[in-house]
This record gives sequence, structure tokens and C-alpha cells, in this order.
Amino acid sequence: MKVIIVDDEKSARDVLSNLLLKAFPKLNICSTAENVPEAAIAIKKYQPHLVFLDVEMPEYAGYEIVKFIPNINFQIIFATAYDKFAIKAFEMNAIDYLVKPIDRKRLYQAVEKAQQRIEEQNSLANYQSLIKDIAETKTSTITVPEAGNKKRIKTSDILAVSAEGAYSKIHLEKSQVTISKNIGAMETELTMDNGFFRSHKSWLINTQHIKSYSLGKQEIILNNGTVCKLSRFKKSEFELALNSK
Repeated sequence: MKVIIVDDEKSARDVLSNLLLKAFPKLNICSTAENVPEAAIAIKKYQPHLVFLDVEMPEYAGYEIVKFIPNINFQIIFATAYDKFAIKAFEMNAIDYLVKPIDRKRLYQAVEKAQQRIEEQNSLANYQSLIKDIAETKTSTITVPEAGNKKRIKTSDILAVSAEGAYSKIHLEKSQVTISKNIGAMETELTMDNGFFRSHKSWLINTQHIKSYSLGKQEIILNNGTVCKLSRFKKSEFELALNSK
């Protein structure tokens, strides 16, 4: 856990550093600062997890850090000789508040609370990242049968899908694959990815692979020469979809 200590008194910074390292030897005190502007520079440089902020300092009080860093994405523990600032501290959602001279037990409790909060945030971030990866994997590939096995292909490689009764035919650049899903099910699955358009009751096309089209002939020609149907009821919607790309 990266920590920055902000206090206008060097002795106070040194005392707090020693207390922290004795109790939490794995802490990384990456910087110290004697005022808020210096603290802001250090915070932007080191991206700490936790910042100890003295409240009473020359020019700017500790809680005025928001004037320099509006997006507070780290935990804050305030420290001051004046407990009247407690309300102001917690208005900023500080993790805790310490009154000087700092009591060791209270300090340790505050750091442990900060560590727990950081771990919770990391777990949430990891979970959200996992969900995003799963969603992207699900929508960026599709499973198709091949010689008795299952094969995953990128949806971006699919040029179009045509209806074959209760089945669907997937058109790739140089091959075709028939699967046991109707075109309605394929539309639900593929239109989760931007670019697929239901041009006709029997055709679902990837607009990324369109070579040309004719509204008069009601047809769309793909890059590999495949000719797809365009419903007369879909002409306006089709042009709108292309113009919005």
C-alpha cells in the first residue's frame, strides 16, 4: 500500500513515518510533503492508496486538497491538534480522523480500516473487470460445430447469416457453416455487437463487410461477392444504420 504523509512540521512527518513502519513494515511511504500544493504534485506522481493529511497548514488547510485534486481516488486520514475539524474531515468522506498527539492504537485501527476499504475497492474493481471480460468474450465470439467438434469464431469474421428454415447458415470469407439455431436466435446473439443489421427476414448482415448495395434492386453485396436481400420495408432503416457508423 502506497502512502503519502502531508504535514508542515518535519518532526511530525518523521514521527508518523516511524510509527507506521514499525507497525506496518510493508507499507511504502513513497513521499512526504509540507503543504497542500506539494502534496498534490506527489499524489499525481505516485498515485497513493492512502494519504495522511494534517489539517492546519500554512496557506491551505488539508481538506482544501480538493481544490487541486477534484477526483479523490485514494483514502484519507486526517491528523490535527484541533478536533473541531472532525466534522469537516468526515464531510470529505475521510476514512478516519486522528487527534495529535497521535495515539498508536488509534493510528493502527485507522490504517487497518483503510486497508480493508482499499481491498474492498480492489475486489470490486477486479469483479467488474471480470464481468466486462466475460461479456466481451461472449459477444465477440460464437461457437459453431466443425467435424464433430466445437469451434469458436470471431463475430467480426462473420459476413452474414442467412435463414435455412429452423437452421442458419453463417457466411464467412471463404466458407459457410450451418448451425441448429434459427435466424431470430442469431440476431439476438449477434446484434449485441455493433455492426449487425437484419436486412431481410432471411438475412442478417455485418455492415463492416458491405462492398456495395442497391436500393432499387433491393440487394446488398458483401466483400466476398455474396448477394444478400434487402427488404423494401428496411431501406430507410438500413441507410440510417450505415450513416450512423
